[in-house]
Amino acid sequence: MKKSIFNKALILLVLIGLLSSCKKDFLNRNPYTSLPPNLALGTEADLLVALRGAYAGLRNTDLFGRTVPVAGDLYPDNVYVSVKNSGRYIQFNTYNMVVSDGNVTGFWNAAYNTILRANNIINANVASSANVNQYKGEAYAIRALCYFYLARYFAKPYTDDPTAPGVPIILTYDVTQQAPRSSVGDVYNQVISDLDKAYANMTKFTSSGQFSKYAARALQAKVYLYMGNNANAKTAALDVINNSGFTVVNTSNFVSYWGSGAVRTDKVETFFEVSSDAINNNGYDGLANIYNQLGYGDLLCSNALTALYSPTDIRATTWLSTGVRGGVPATFINKYKNVFGSADPDDTKIIRLSDVYLIAAEASLPNDETSAKTYLNYIATRRDPSFTGYTSTGIQLFNDIITERRKELAFEGDRYGDMSRLKLDINRSSNYPAIALSLPYSSFKRLFPIPQQELDANKKMVGNPGY
Repeated sequence: MKKSIFNKALILLVLIGLLSSCKKDFLNRNPYTSLPPNLALGTEADLLVALRGAYAGLRNTDLFGRTVPVAGDLYPDNVYVSVKNSGRYIQFNTYNMVVSDGNVTGFWNAAYNTILRANNIINANVASSANVNQYKGEAYAIRALCYFYLARYFAKPYTDDPTAPGVPIILTYDVTQQAPRSSVGDVYNQVISDLDKAYANMTKFTSSGQFSKYAARALQAKVYLYMGNNANAKTAALDVINNSGFTVVNTSNFVSYWGSGAVRTDKVETFFEVSSDAINNNGYDGLANIYNQLGYGDLLCSNALTALYSPTDIRATTWLSTGVRGGVPATFINKYKNVFGSADPDDTKIIRLSDVYLIAAEASLPNDETSAKTYLNYIATRRDPSFTGYTSTGIQLFNDIITERRKELAFEGDRYGDMSRLKLDINRSSNYPAIALSLPYSSFKRLFPIPQQELDANKKMVGNPGY
Protein backbone atom coordinates (compact mmCIF):
# COMPACT_ATOMS: atom_id res chain seq x y z
CA MET A 1 0.00 0.00 0.00
CA LYS A 2 2.83 2.41 0.90
CA LYS A 3 4.54 1.67 -2.39
CA SER A 4 1.34 2.43 -4.28
CA ILE A 5 0.91 5.74 -2.52
CA PHE A 6 4.55 6.62 -3.17
CA ASN A 7 4.23 5.84 -6.88
CA LYS A 8 1.12 7.98 -7.16
CA ALA A 9 2.84 10.88 -5.43
CA LEU A 10 5.85 10.57 -7.72
CA ILE A 11 3.66 10.62 -10.81
CA LEU A 12 1.86 13.69 -9.50
CA LEU A 13 5.14 15.54 -8.94
CA VAL A 14 6.33 14.71 -12.44
CA LEU A 15 3.11 16.04 -13.93
CA ILE A 16 3.37 19.25 -11.91
CA GLY A 17 6.91 19.70 -13.12
CA LEU A 18 5.96 19.18 -16.70
CA LEU A 19 3.14 21.66 -16.46
CA SER A 20 5.30 24.26 -14.76
CA SER A 21 7.97 23.94 -17.43
CA CYS A 22 5.50 24.49 -20.29
CA LYS A 23 5.34 27.86 -21.95
CA LYS A 24 2.47 30.08 -20.92
CA ASP A 25 1.14 30.24 -24.49
CA PHE A 26 0.11 26.59 -24.16
CA LEU A 27 -2.71 27.77 -21.92
CA ASN A 28 -3.70 30.55 -24.34
CA ARG A 29 -4.18 28.51 -27.48
CA ASN A 30 -7.43 29.07 -29.38
CA PRO A 31 -9.74 26.10 -29.86
CA TYR A 32 -9.26 24.69 -33.35
CA THR A 33 -13.02 24.76 -33.95
CA SER A 34 -13.60 28.40 -32.97
CA LEU A 35 -10.84 30.61 -34.30
CA PRO A 36 -11.59 34.35 -34.48
CA PRO A 37 -11.89 35.74 -38.04
CA ASN A 38 -8.49 37.46 -37.97
CA LEU A 39 -6.82 34.07 -37.38
CA ALA A 40 -9.17 31.87 -39.40
CA LEU A 41 -8.84 34.01 -42.56
CA GLY A 42 -5.12 34.47 -42.97
CA THR A 43 -4.42 33.14 -46.45
CA GLU A 44 -5.80 33.24 -49.95
CA ALA A 45 -7.00 29.64 -49.54
CA ASP A 46 -8.84 30.58 -46.34
CA LEU A 47 -10.71 33.32 -48.20
CA LEU A 48 -11.83 30.90 -50.88
CA VAL A 49 -13.26 28.52 -48.29
CA ALA A 50 -15.03 31.40 -46.55
CA LEU A 51 -16.40 32.66 -49.86
CA ARG A 52 -17.97 29.28 -50.55
CA GLY A 53 -19.63 29.56 -47.16
CA ALA A 54 -21.02 32.98 -48.05
CA TYR A 55 -22.53 31.62 -51.26
CA ALA A 56 -24.01 28.72 -49.28
CA GLY A 57 -25.66 31.28 -47.01
CA LEU A 58 -27.55 32.74 -49.97
CA ARG A 59 -29.06 29.31 -50.59
CA ASN A 60 -30.82 29.25 -47.20
CA THR A 61 -34.48 28.25 -47.74
CA ASP A 62 -35.73 31.51 -46.23
CA LEU A 63 -33.34 33.63 -48.26
CA PHE A 64 -32.88 33.03 -51.99
CA GLY A 65 -33.41 29.30 -51.65
CA ARG A 66 -37.18 29.84 -51.69
CA THR A 67 -38.88 32.40 -49.43
CA VAL A 68 -37.56 35.64 -50.96
CA PRO A 69 -38.40 34.82 -54.60
CA VAL A 70 -41.74 33.32 -53.54
CA ALA A 71 -42.68 36.43 -51.54
CA GLY A 72 -41.87 38.62 -54.53
CA ASP A 73 -44.60 36.98 -56.61
CA LEU A 74 -47.09 35.74 -54.00
CA TYR A 75 -47.34 38.87 -51.85
CA PRO A 76 -48.44 41.00 -54.83
CA ASP A 77 -50.51 39.50 -57.65
CA ASN A 78 -48.63 36.95 -59.76
CA VAL A 79 -49.17 33.67 -57.90
CA TYR A 80 -51.53 32.35 -55.26
CA VAL A 81 -51.69 29.38 -52.88
CA SER A 82 -53.86 26.54 -54.13
CA VAL A 83 -56.82 25.38 -52.04
CA LYS A 84 -54.96 22.08 -51.97
CA ASN A 85 -51.68 23.00 -50.28
CA SER A 86 -48.99 21.89 -47.88
CA GLY A 87 -49.58 24.80 -45.48
CA ARG A 88 -46.67 26.89 -46.69
CA TYR A 89 -46.79 30.68 -47.20
CA ILE A 90 -50.44 31.03 -46.22
CA GLN A 91 -49.62 34.29 -44.42
CA PHE A 92 -48.36 35.83 -47.68
CA ASN A 93 -51.52 34.72 -49.44
CA THR A 94 -53.86 36.19 -46.79
CA TYR A 95 -51.82 39.23 -45.66
CA ASN A 96 -51.84 37.82 -42.13
CA MET A 97 -48.25 38.62 -41.19
CA VAL A 98 -47.08 38.67 -37.56
CA VAL A 99 -43.79 39.68 -35.91
CA SER A 100 -43.06 36.05 -35.00
CA ASP A 101 -43.49 34.75 -38.55
CA GLY A 102 -40.97 31.98 -39.14
CA ASN A 103 -40.29 32.72 -42.79
CA VAL A 104 -39.76 36.43 -42.19
CA THR A 105 -37.52 35.76 -39.18
CA GLY A 106 -35.62 33.19 -41.22
CA PHE A 107 -35.14 35.70 -44.04
CA TRP A 108 -33.77 38.35 -41.65
CA ASN A 109 -31.43 35.93 -39.86
CA ALA A 110 -30.14 34.28 -43.04
CA ALA A 111 -29.42 37.64 -44.67
CA TYR A 112 -27.46 38.94 -41.69
CA ASN A 113 -25.59 35.66 -41.23
CA THR A 114 -24.53 35.88 -44.87
CA ILE A 115 -23.53 39.53 -44.40
CA LEU A 116 -21.37 38.43 -41.46
CA ARG A 117 -19.60 35.91 -43.67
CA ALA A 118 -19.04 38.54 -46.37
CA ASN A 119 -17.76 41.04 -43.79
CA ASN A 120 -15.14 38.60 -42.55
CA ILE A 121 -13.82 38.14 -46.08
CA ILE A 122 -13.83 41.87 -46.84
CA ASN A 123 -12.02 42.73 -43.59
CA ALA A 124 -9.49 39.89 -43.74
CA ASN A 125 -5.86 41.07 -43.60
CA VAL A 126 -4.53 39.10 -46.55
CA ALA A 127 -2.02 40.46 -49.03
CA SER A 128 -3.54 41.66 -52.28
CA SER A 129 -3.40 39.44 -55.34
CA ALA A 130 -5.62 38.82 -58.35
CA ASN A 131 -7.39 36.01 -56.51
CA VAL A 132 -7.70 37.88 -53.21
CA ASN A 133 -9.14 40.90 -55.00
CA GLN A 134 -11.59 38.67 -56.85
CA TYR A 135 -12.74 36.95 -53.64
CA LYS A 136 -13.19 40.25 -51.84
CA GLY A 137 -15.02 41.69 -54.84
CA GLU A 138 -17.44 38.77 -54.76
CA ALA A 139 -17.94 39.29 -51.02
CA TYR A 140 -18.76 42.97 -51.59
CA ALA A 141 -21.37 41.92 -54.17
CA ILE A 142 -22.88 39.32 -51.82
CA ARG A 143 -23.14 41.89 -49.03
CA ALA A 144 -24.73 44.41 -51.40
CA LEU A 145 -27.26 41.84 -52.58
CA CYS A 146 -28.35 41.03 -49.03
CA TYR A 147 -28.74 44.68 -47.99
CA PHE A 148 -30.64 45.47 -51.20
CA TYR A 149 -33.22 42.79 -50.49
CA LEU A 150 -33.48 43.59 -46.79
CA ALA A 151 -34.27 47.19 -47.70
CA ARG A 152 -36.80 46.10 -50.33
CA TYR A 153 -38.90 44.13 -47.86
CA PHE A 154 -38.40 45.73 -44.45
CA ALA A 155 -38.24 49.44 -45.34
CA LYS A 156 -40.02 52.04 -47.41
CA PRO A 157 -38.82 52.42 -51.00
CA TYR A 158 -36.06 54.92 -51.66
CA THR A 159 -38.43 56.55 -54.18
CA ASP A 160 -40.86 57.25 -51.34
CA ASP A 161 -38.67 58.46 -48.47
CA PRO A 162 -34.89 57.95 -48.35
CA THR A 163 -34.86 59.33 -44.80
CA ALA A 164 -37.20 56.62 -43.50
CA PRO A 165 -35.87 53.85 -41.22
CA GLY A 166 -34.02 51.22 -43.21
CA VAL A 167 -32.14 48.30 -41.71
CA PRO A 168 -29.01 48.16 -39.53
CA ILE A 169 -25.74 48.46 -41.45
CA ILE A 170 -23.21 46.02 -39.96
CA LEU A 171 -19.77 46.10 -41.58
CA THR A 172 -17.52 44.49 -38.96
CA TYR A 173 -17.61 41.47 -36.68
CA ASP A 174 -18.66 42.43 -33.16
CA VAL A 175 -20.79 40.04 -31.11
CA THR A 176 -21.69 42.80 -28.66
CA GLN A 177 -22.88 45.32 -31.25
CA GLN A 178 -26.49 46.48 -31.12
CA ALA A 179 -27.03 48.70 -34.14
CA PRO A 180 -30.00 50.99 -34.79
CA ARG A 181 -31.76 51.13 -38.14
CA SER A 182 -29.85 53.24 -40.66
CA SER A 183 -31.88 55.37 -43.04
CA VAL A 184 -33.08 53.91 -46.33
CA GLY A 185 -30.77 56.35 -48.11
CA ASP A 186 -27.74 55.20 -46.12
CA VAL A 187 -28.51 51.56 -46.87
CA TYR A 188 -28.78 52.22 -50.60
CA ASN A 189 -25.59 54.29 -50.55
CA GLN A 190 -23.83 51.36 -48.87
CA VAL A 191 -25.14 49.00 -51.54
CA ILE A 192 -23.91 51.28 -54.34
CA SER A 193 -20.52 51.66 -52.65
CA ASP A 194 -20.17 47.89 -52.24
CA LEU A 195 -21.05 47.30 -55.89
CA ASP A 196 -18.52 49.92 -57.00
CA LYS A 197 -15.86 48.02 -55.05
CA ALA A 198 -17.08 44.71 -56.42
CA TYR A 199 -16.87 46.01 -59.99
CA ALA A 200 -13.38 47.40 -59.41
CA ASN A 201 -11.98 44.28 -57.71
CA MET A 202 -13.31 41.50 -59.90
CA THR A 203 -11.62 40.48 -63.13
CA LYS A 204 -12.71 36.85 -63.58
CA PHE A 205 -15.85 35.21 -64.88
CA THR A 206 -16.17 31.62 -63.71
CA SER A 207 -19.84 30.78 -64.02
CA SER A 208 -23.31 32.14 -63.34
CA GLY A 209 -23.04 30.61 -59.86
CA GLN A 210 -20.50 33.24 -58.79
CA PHE A 211 -20.52 37.00 -58.96
CA SER A 212 -18.40 38.57 -61.68
CA LYS A 213 -17.59 42.11 -62.73
CA TYR A 214 -20.61 42.59 -64.96
CA ALA A 215 -22.93 40.72 -62.63
CA ALA A 216 -22.13 43.42 -60.07
CA ARG A 217 -22.71 46.17 -62.62
CA ALA A 218 -26.02 44.60 -63.71
CA LEU A 219 -27.19 44.48 -60.10
CA GLN A 220 -26.08 48.08 -59.66
CA ALA A 221 -28.20 49.15 -62.64
CA LYS A 222 -31.18 47.63 -60.87
CA VAL A 223 -30.36 49.33 -57.58
CA TYR A 224 -30.15 52.71 -59.32
CA LEU A 225 -33.54 52.02 -60.93
CA TYR A 226 -34.99 51.35 -57.47
CA MET A 227 -33.56 54.69 -56.36
CA GLY A 228 -35.28 56.47 -59.24
CA ASN A 229 -31.87 57.47 -60.58
CA ASN A 230 -32.56 56.79 -64.25
CA ALA A 231 -29.38 58.41 -65.56
CA ASN A 232 -27.05 56.16 -63.56
CA ALA A 233 -29.29 53.14 -64.10
CA LYS A 234 -29.05 53.57 -67.86
CA THR A 235 -25.28 54.18 -67.77
CA ALA A 236 -24.73 50.98 -65.79
CA ALA A 237 -27.16 48.99 -67.93
CA LEU A 238 -25.48 50.08 -71.18
CA ASP A 239 -22.06 49.22 -69.76
CA VAL A 240 -23.39 45.70 -69.23
CA ILE A 241 -25.16 45.43 -72.59
CA ASN A 242 -22.22 46.78 -74.60
CA ASN A 243 -19.22 45.38 -72.73
CA SER A 244 -20.11 42.20 -70.82
CA GLY A 245 -20.02 39.82 -73.78
CA PHE A 246 -23.31 38.25 -72.66
CA THR A 247 -26.14 37.42 -75.06
CA VAL A 248 -29.89 37.29 -74.46
CA VAL A 249 -31.63 33.94 -74.49
CA ASN A 250 -33.85 33.90 -77.58
CA THR A 251 -36.56 31.75 -79.11
CA SER A 252 -34.17 29.10 -80.42
CA ASN A 253 -32.53 28.32 -77.06
CA PHE A 254 -35.31 29.37 -74.68
CA VAL A 255 -36.64 25.89 -73.92
CA SER A 256 -33.20 24.36 -73.36
CA TYR A 257 -32.14 27.34 -71.22
CA TRP A 258 -35.05 26.89 -68.81
CA GLY A 259 -34.81 23.11 -68.95
CA SER A 260 -31.28 23.02 -67.52
CA GLY A 261 -30.57 23.21 -63.81
CA ALA A 262 -26.83 23.65 -64.25
CA VAL A 263 -24.91 26.90 -63.78
CA ARG A 264 -23.77 28.44 -67.03
CA THR A 265 -20.25 29.10 -68.24
CA ASP A 266 -21.21 30.33 -71.73
CA LYS A 267 -22.30 33.93 -70.94
CA VAL A 268 -25.86 33.31 -72.11
CA GLU A 269 -28.42 35.40 -70.21
CA THR A 270 -27.65 34.63 -66.55
CA PHE A 271 -25.23 36.96 -64.80
CA PHE A 272 -25.81 35.51 -61.35
CA GLU A 273 -27.97 32.80 -59.82
CA VAL A 274 -27.95 31.14 -56.41
CA SER A 275 -26.80 27.67 -57.26
CA SER A 276 -27.99 24.25 -56.13
CA ASP A 277 -26.65 20.92 -57.33
CA ALA A 278 -27.04 17.23 -56.54
CA ILE A 279 -25.05 17.63 -53.30
CA ASN A 280 -25.71 21.22 -52.22
CA ASN A 281 -29.45 21.83 -52.23
CA ASN A 282 -32.47 22.46 -50.01
CA GLY A 283 -34.09 19.10 -50.60
CA TYR A 284 -37.88 19.24 -50.81
CA ASP A 285 -37.70 22.87 -49.64
CA GLY A 286 -36.10 24.01 -52.90
CA LEU A 287 -37.76 26.67 -55.05
CA ALA A 288 -38.78 24.27 -57.83
CA ASN A 289 -40.79 22.06 -55.48
CA ILE A 290 -43.15 24.81 -54.32
CA TYR A 291 -44.11 25.51 -57.96
CA ASN A 292 -43.82 22.26 -59.89
CA GLN A 293 -46.63 19.71 -59.61
CA LEU A 294 -43.99 17.00 -59.22
CA GLY A 295 -43.15 18.67 -55.90
CA TYR A 296 -45.60 20.41 -53.59
CA GLY A 297 -47.04 22.42 -56.45
CA ASP A 298 -48.75 24.79 -54.01
CA LEU A 299 -48.31 27.98 -56.04
CA LEU A 300 -50.39 28.61 -59.14
CA CYS A 301 -50.39 31.39 -61.73
CA SER A 302 -53.03 34.07 -61.20
CA ASN A 303 -55.66 34.70 -63.85
CA ALA A 304 -54.46 38.28 -64.26
CA LEU A 305 -50.91 37.26 -65.12
CA THR A 306 -51.99 34.37 -67.33
CA ALA A 307 -54.12 36.74 -69.41
CA LEU A 308 -51.11 38.94 -70.24
CA TYR A 309 -49.41 36.27 -72.36
CA SER A 310 -50.47 35.75 -75.96
CA PRO A 311 -50.92 32.14 -77.17
CA THR A 312 -47.76 32.46 -79.26
CA ASP A 313 -45.58 33.78 -76.43
CA ILE A 314 -42.87 31.20 -75.76
CA ARG A 315 -42.92 32.12 -72.08
CA ALA A 316 -46.51 30.92 -71.82
CA THR A 317 -45.97 27.73 -73.79
CA THR A 318 -42.80 26.88 -71.84
CA TRP A 319 -43.70 28.03 -68.34
CA LEU A 320 -47.47 27.47 -68.08
CA SER A 321 -49.96 24.64 -68.51
CA THR A 322 -53.57 24.12 -67.53
CA GLY A 323 -55.04 21.48 -65.28
CA VAL A 324 -57.13 20.86 -62.19
CA ARG A 325 -55.90 21.03 -58.60
CA GLY A 326 -58.08 20.48 -55.57
CA GLY A 327 -61.08 20.17 -57.86
CA VAL A 328 -60.51 23.67 -59.28
CA PRO A 329 -59.24 24.59 -62.78
CA ALA A 330 -55.73 26.01 -62.47
CA THR A 331 -52.75 27.31 -64.42
CA PHE A 332 -49.68 25.33 -63.39
CA ILE A 333 -46.21 26.89 -63.33
CA ASN A 334 -43.46 24.89 -65.06
CA LYS A 335 -40.67 27.47 -65.10
CA TYR A 336 -38.65 25.34 -62.69
CA LYS A 337 -38.51 21.83 -64.09
CA ASN A 338 -35.75 20.27 -61.99
CA VAL A 339 -37.29 19.43 -58.63
CA PHE A 340 -35.53 17.72 -55.73
CA GLY A 341 -34.27 14.34 -56.90
CA SER A 342 -33.14 15.69 -60.25
CA ALA A 343 -29.48 15.35 -61.12
CA ASP A 344 -29.13 19.12 -60.75
CA PRO A 345 -32.02 21.03 -59.07
CA ASP A 346 -32.97 24.42 -60.47
CA ASP A 347 -31.13 27.54 -59.33
CA THR A 348 -32.66 30.86 -58.27
CA LYS A 349 -32.09 33.52 -60.92
CA ILE A 350 -30.97 36.84 -59.40
CA ILE A 351 -30.02 39.02 -62.38
CA ARG A 352 -30.36 38.28 -66.10
CA LEU A 353 -29.48 40.18 -69.26
CA SER A 354 -33.15 40.43 -70.27
CA ASP A 355 -33.78 42.28 -67.01
CA VAL A 356 -30.94 44.67 -67.86
CA TYR A 357 -32.49 45.47 -71.25
CA LEU A 358 -35.78 46.27 -69.55
CA ILE A 359 -33.92 48.44 -67.01
CA ALA A 360 -32.34 50.34 -69.91
CA ALA A 361 -35.78 50.75 -71.48
CA GLU A 362 -37.38 52.19 -68.34
CA ALA A 363 -34.34 54.33 -67.52
CA SER A 364 -34.48 55.90 -71.00
CA LEU A 365 -37.76 57.58 -70.09
CA PRO A 366 -39.05 60.20 -70.27
CA ASN A 367 -36.48 61.86 -72.51
CA ASP A 368 -35.61 59.13 -75.00
CA GLU A 369 -38.65 57.13 -76.04
CA THR A 370 -36.94 55.86 -79.18
CA SER A 371 -34.24 54.09 -77.17
CA ALA A 372 -36.81 52.90 -74.64
CA LYS A 373 -38.76 51.12 -77.38
CA THR A 374 -35.57 49.70 -78.89
CA TYR A 375 -34.54 48.03 -75.62
CA LEU A 376 -38.10 46.97 -74.79
CA ASN A 377 -38.74 45.40 -78.17
CA TYR A 378 -35.36 43.66 -78.15
CA ILE A 379 -36.84 41.40 -75.46
CA ALA A 380 -40.53 41.39 -76.39
CA THR A 381 -40.04 40.31 -80.01
CA ARG A 382 -37.71 37.49 -78.93
CA ARG A 383 -40.43 36.06 -76.70
CA ASP A 384 -43.37 36.23 -79.12
CA PRO A 385 -42.54 35.62 -82.79
CA SER A 386 -45.94 36.97 -83.88
CA PHE A 387 -45.40 40.28 -82.08
CA THR A 388 -43.98 43.10 -84.19
CA GLY A 389 -43.11 45.40 -81.29
CA TYR A 390 -44.51 48.17 -79.11
CA THR A 391 -45.25 51.51 -80.77
CA SER A 392 -46.72 53.30 -77.75
CA THR A 393 -45.63 56.64 -76.31
CA GLY A 394 -45.92 58.55 -73.05
CA ILE A 395 -47.51 56.87 -70.04
CA GLN A 396 -48.64 53.93 -72.16
CA LEU A 397 -45.04 53.19 -73.12
CA PHE A 398 -44.04 53.26 -69.46
CA ASN A 399 -46.91 50.90 -68.60
CA ASP A 400 -45.89 48.57 -71.43
CA ILE A 401 -42.37 48.35 -70.00
CA ILE A 402 -43.70 47.50 -66.53
CA THR A 403 -46.03 44.90 -68.03
CA GLU A 404 -43.14 43.36 -69.96
CA ARG A 405 -41.11 43.23 -66.75
CA ARG A 406 -43.98 41.42 -65.09
CA LYS A 407 -44.17 38.86 -67.90
CA GLU A 408 -40.43 38.33 -68.33
CA LEU A 409 -39.48 38.14 -64.64
CA ALA A 410 -42.54 36.24 -63.42
CA PHE A 411 -41.85 33.62 -60.71
CA GLU A 412 -38.39 35.10 -60.06
CA GLY A 413 -39.53 37.43 -57.26
CA ASP A 414 -39.39 40.86 -58.91
CA ARG A 415 -43.03 41.91 -58.96
CA TYR A 416 -43.16 43.00 -55.31
CA GLY A 417 -40.12 45.27 -55.68
CA ASP A 418 -41.45 46.89 -58.85
CA MET A 419 -44.84 47.60 -57.32
CA SER A 420 -43.26 49.03 -54.16
CA ARG A 421 -40.77 51.37 -55.86
CA LEU A 422 -43.58 52.63 -58.14
CA LYS A 423 -45.93 52.96 -55.13
CA LEU A 424 -48.64 50.94 -56.85
CA ASP A 425 -51.65 49.52 -55.04
CA ILE A 426 -51.98 45.75 -55.18
CA ASN A 427 -55.25 44.54 -56.70
CA ARG A 428 -55.49 40.79 -57.01
CA SER A 429 -57.65 38.55 -59.20
CA SER A 430 -60.40 36.33 -57.83
CA ASN A 431 -57.96 33.44 -57.27
CA TYR A 432 -56.98 34.92 -53.93
CA PRO A 433 -58.90 34.78 -50.61
CA ALA A 434 -61.78 37.29 -50.44
CA ILE A 435 -60.20 38.93 -47.38
CA ALA A 436 -57.00 39.68 -49.30
CA LEU A 437 -57.99 40.90 -52.75
CA SER A 438 -56.30 44.28 -52.38
CA LEU A 439 -53.49 45.95 -50.48
CA PRO A 440 -53.11 49.71 -51.00
CA TYR A 441 -49.65 51.19 -51.00
CA SER A 442 -50.54 53.14 -47.83
CA SER A 443 -51.15 49.96 -45.80
CA PHE A 444 -48.63 49.16 -43.07
CA LYS A 445 -48.66 45.59 -44.39
CA ARG A 446 -46.72 46.69 -47.47
CA LEU A 447 -43.62 46.34 -45.26
CA PHE A 448 -42.59 43.10 -43.59
CA PRO A 449 -42.50 43.21 -39.77
CA ILE A 450 -39.14 43.50 -38.04
CA PRO A 451 -38.88 40.07 -36.36
CA GLN A 452 -39.76 39.92 -32.66
CA GLN A 453 -36.56 37.99 -32.10
CA GLU A 454 -34.56 40.99 -33.31
CA LEU A 455 -36.63 43.46 -31.28
CA ASP A 456 -35.96 41.39 -28.14
CA ALA A 457 -32.23 41.03 -28.76
CA ASN A 458 -31.43 44.54 -30.00
CA LYS A 459 -32.57 47.33 -27.69
CA LYS A 460 -31.76 49.93 -30.35
CA MET A 461 -34.12 48.37 -32.85
CA VAL A 462 -37.55 49.83 -33.57
CA GLY A 463 -40.27 47.85 -35.35
CA ASN A 464 -42.36 48.75 -38.35
CA PRO A 465 -45.62 50.52 -37.40
CA GLY A 466 -48.84 48.51 -37.30
CA TYR A 467 -47.42 45.17 -36.17
